Amino acid sequence: MTETLDPRLTPARADLADLRLRDRVTAARYVAAAPRRVTAPAAPLRRAPSATAGLDTEALLGDAVDVYDEADGFAFVQLVRDGYVGYLPAASLGPAAPEPTHRVTALRTFLYPEPDLKRPVRAHLSLGARLVVTGETDTYLETPGGFVFVRHCAPVTACEPDYAATAARLLGTPYLWGGRTSLGLDCSGLVQLCLDTAGLPCPRDADMQERDLGHALPRDHVDLRRGDFVFWRGHVGLMLDSETLIHANGHHMAVAAEPLAEAVARIQANSFGAVTGIRRL
Repeated sequence: MTETLDPRLTPARADLADLRLRDRVTAARYVAAAPRRVTAPAAPLRRAPSATAGLDTEALLGDAVDVYDEADGFAFVQLVRDGYVGYLPAASLGPAAPEPTHRVTALRTFLYPEPDLKRPVRAHLSLGARLVVTGETDTYLETPGGFVFVRHCAPVTACEPDYAATAARLLGTPYLWGGRTSLGLDCSGLVQLCLDTAGLPCPRDADMQERDLGHALPRDHVDLRRGDFVFWRGHVGLMLDSETLIHANGHHMAVAAEPLAEAVARIQANSFGAVTGIRRL
């Protein structure tokens, strides 16, 4: 009998499922995951194999994925980073090896065909993108896809010490449902991206984050600290200090910082209701 599992995190359809789910879900056939890696600057993960389907999240250059099926230009995948399941453009995927060596630490940077800032750029890369560096000069890192300014990157093992500072750097970034790049973010995408730069694992959606991040504080907790997370049903923000919330939201259509008290009153009146949880790492 098919077990009730979160479809966002379960690589299963009626016609196929992950081989590891054989005893948990019913499917016509079971397949082993094929490891691949995102080779596009960013790739939309959608809930259906169609360019018009809703955007659930985004995968970045260098992200590892498990592929279960490919058809009509789409791959049915599970993201290794957070377990999210959906459809990526098949053209955005390449071999799983080699492992990335560096990550982008600038909000965004450019990929050049040569180590020359005057050359037409090939692509833009977001904060958090992972790179395989094959060579280095004083000014540029060489990758299989081109050259990146060296001071816009760091080794993958380097971590930002303050994820709230990363959130502050993203102030003004446009709101994008499903977005998790520095070109567009939703509320939980902002939290996940900032924690990723700090080397901290984080689920993708707000309800998952409320369930799994850190430990819970009382909802009437008044001693909030920088880096605490405040949750509503379907929304999340993080504290810059004891009184200031930063969050990607549809009211401002951007990443915005505002007094927590003002956000709580507006959100309760107009959208997500009352605060449902507060958590601290």
